[in-house]
Amino acid sequence: MAKYIATRLVSVIPTLFGISVLVFLAVRFIPGTIVDQILGADSIPTQETIDSLRAYFGIDQPIHTQYLRWIGDAVQGDLGTSWRTSQPVASMIAARLPVTIELTVAAMFVALVTGIPLGILSAMRENTRLDHVIRIASLFSLSVPIFWQAAMLILVLSLWFNWTPPAGYVGPIEEPGTNFRMMILPSIVLGTSVSATIMRMTRSSMLDVMRQDYIRTARAKGQAERVIVWAHGLKNALIPVITVAGLQVGYLLGGAVITEEVFTLPGLGRLVLGAIHQRDYPVVQGAVLFIAAMFILINLIVDVIYAYVNPTLRYD
Repeated sequence: MAKYIATRLVSVIPTLFGISVLVFLAVRFIPGTIVDQILGADSIPTQETIDSLRAYFGIDQPIHTQYLRWIGDAVQGDLGTSWRTSQPVASMIAARLPVTIELTVAAMFVALVTGIPLGILSAMRENTRLDHVIRIASLFSLSVPIFWQAAMLILVLSLWFNWTPPAGYVGPIEEPGTNFRMMILPSIVLGTSVSATIMRMTRSSMLDVMRQDYIRTARAKGQAERVIVWAHGLKNALIPVITVAGLQVGYLLGGAVITEEVFTLPGLGRLVLGAIHQRDYPVVQGAVLFIAAMFILINLIVDVIYAYVNPTLRYD
């Protein structure tokens, strides 16, 4: 196991290198630069002013020189300084990260507590009316865009129940009740789409497991169906679900960009979105690289958990 983890950690290096190149080039393909943002569309600056601003931000240098300078600092733990706020990018990420982590964990909780039971129920009632309803609901959840679902949920609650989610953000330690009311809607919006994926995987895995010979043997011995499902079937059926749930964390981190914007949550996703609008290259590059590293680390943790859950799997 230790050798496998060490190998995976080494393989992270080329992956992060490729991501760093892609994000570095992608932000520079966006029309306009921070110089255009600062000067504005109505200004008529001199070429000397434009050149001085480009030199100040370092975007007058060749693109490979800019990349090598940035990645060299990033390897040493310096993600740069925001061009807009003059704050270190690392400290800006650290300030926004708790909100995104809370949203991701809450959304995953919603996905698991709804997706797994519904998947089991759908498998146990295969090809019945209930099974068809659950599967259609999951398809609908997968098809509905996050921003539309969030907007409709807020609109319905405002019109029908005269309740509007609180604006802004308060930490769970300062005011737990207010924090819960702030996070419940975004968690439901972000979690339901993942719930549909987990439900479908749970259903498929349960159907496969319940057709195995050891399940038929347990039934032949006269064991209760409830014991067979929960003690024998579910344990083995959850093995692929764990992998899918881990991969969905990356989807949650990506979906947090839209969700945080709709619900005005000051998280990492909203930081990236604002930095893109403002052409704040260091913030975009540093935040995306950090999110990618988190996603890779989570996948490694999922693989380790997978090995412990499945006793037949051993990493050499």
